[in-house]
Amino acid sequence: MGKFSDPHVCQCLNRIAALRRNSAVSVYGDRRQTGQQFVDCVLRLASSLRGLGVAPGDVIAISAFNSYLYLEWLLAIAFVGGIAAPLNYRWSLPEAKFAVSLVNPVMLVTDESCESWYAELHSVMPSLRWYVSLSDSHPSKQPNKTRGMQCWRPVLNMHELKHRSERCSPDSYSWAPEGAVIICFTSGTTGKPKGVTISHSALTVQSMAKIAICGYDEHDVYLHTAPLCHIGGLSSAMSMLMVGACHVLMPKFDAYLAIEVIEKWRVTSLITVPAMMADLIRLLRGKECWNGRETVKKILNGGGSLSPALIKGACTIFPKAKILSAYGMTEACSSLTFMTLYDPQSINQAILSSRAEQKPSGKPSGIPVGKPAPHVDIRTDADDSLGVGRILTRGPHLMLKYWNHASTLDDKDQLWFDTGDIGFIDDRSELWLIGREKGRIKSGGENVYPEEVRKTISLCSFRFFVKLDLCKSLNLFV
Repeated sequence: MGKFSDPHVCQCLNRIAALRRNSAVSVYGDRRQTGQQFVDCVLRLASSLRGLGVAPGDVIAISAFNSYLYLEWLLAIAFVGGIAAPLNYRWSLPEAKFAVSLVNPVMLVTDESCESWYAELHSVMPSLRWYVSLSDSHPSKQPNKTRGMQCWRPVLNMHELKHRSERCSPDSYSWAPEGAVIICFTSGTTGKPKGVTISHSALTVQSMAKIAICGYDEHDVYLHTAPLCHIGGLSSAMSMLMVGACHVLMPKFDAYLAIEVIEKWRVTSLITVPAMMADLIRLLRGKECWNGRETVKKILNGGGSLSPALIKGACTIFPKAKILSAYGMTEACSSLTFMTLYDPQSINQAILSSRAEQKPSGKPSGIPVGKPAPHVDIRTDADDSLGVGRILTRGPHLMLKYWNHASTLDDKDQLWFDTGDIGFIDDRSELWLIGREKGRIKSGGENVYPEEVRKTISLCSFRFFVKLDLCKSLNLFV
C-alpha cells in the first residue's frame, strides 16, 4: 500500500479544481464541464464505489467510447485504490472473454460501443458483483440492452452512483497493492493479449516526460484522438490532467469530426498515428484558410514513423505546430524515445527528407526514432559486429508485471527489459529501429527483417510517385 509521499494519479485533482474552477476542463459534444464540476463528479463516484464495497486491489473493467465519463471513471477507480482494466470495444467476443477471465473484475462498466458482446461475459466472470451502464441514466428503460445483465447482476447507472452519497475528501485516496493503477492490454501481435500492470509511479513519470518534451501546459486544449483503452491515449490523457488542460473528447476518431472540433474549440494539441495524419492531410489539402492552422501548436505522433510525404503534408496544414514522434510500448507505459520532426521556432524548421537515408555509415538500414526520455535507460545487447542487437530498457517507466504472472521485474535497479525490437544507437545517442526479433530471417549469413523490406518498398514507391509528379509538371506525359 502507498504512502502520501508516493505518486498517485489523483494528486492532479487539487490543481484541476484550482486552475479551472469556473472554466471548462472537459468538452464532449455541446456539453462543457468546469474543473470544479469534474472534480466533484470524480469524488462522488469514488464515494459511491467505496460505499458499494470496492476495496483496494479490486479490478474494474471498462469498455466504452471516449467521453468525459471515461476520464471520471479512471480517476475514481484509482482514488479508491482500485485497478482499472480498459477493454477494447473493437474486440470480438472470444477476445473480450479472454481479457476478463484474465483480470477477474468485480465490476463491468460499458456503453453501447460493445453491446454485441458485453451481456455474454457472465460465464467467465464469477467475480463480478456489479454492472454499470453508461448508455442511459435509467437502464430499465432499455430492457433489450441490459436484460442479459439484469438477470444475474445488479445494474447500476451514473445518476444513482453520483447522487447516492456525499463526495470523498479530496486527500483521502488509496493505493492498490504494489501501487498498481491500470491493467492495459497489449495488442497481441505475438499471441494472446497480455495484461500489463502499470503503477502510479510509471504513469506519473511518463506523463512528466511528455509534459517536459512536448511542452504541455494549463493553456492547452487537447483533442483526444486515441482511444482511452490504449496506452498512448491513457498516458497523454494523464499528462493533460496533470497540467490542468482542457480535454475535448469525441467518441472515436473521425477525420471530418476532428477538423470540425479543432476549429470549434480552438484545439492546441493532439496525438496522431500515420493513418490519422494521412486522413487529415487528405481532407485539408488545399484549404489554406482553415482555423486549425493558427491554433494547433503541438502534435505527437506514435504507432509508426511518419513518411517524408506525411511530414511535409503535416507541416503544410499545421504550420505553427511543433511535430514530434515517439517510439514505445505498453510495457514501458508508452514512450521510450522522442524525436522532433518539425519545429516552427527552429532555424532548421523541418526534417522533410528521409532520415533513414542519413544513416551512419557501415550500419544497416533502419528508422531513427529519437533519443531516450529523461527517465529512460536504453541500450542494445549488440549481438553482432555492427553494434546491432535487441533493444533493452530499464527505469521507473517499466510495468510492474504481466497480470496473473509472477513478478517479472522484481529488481528494477538491475534488470533490463527486452523490448523484442532490434536496433542500434548511433554516435549522437539516437536510437535506430530495424525490426522485430521474432521476424528476423537469416539469408546468406545476414539478418533480414520484414520491416526493412517493407520500408524499402515504401521508399521506392515514394520516389516513384515524386518522379511521376515531376514528369507530369514538365509535360513529359500526354
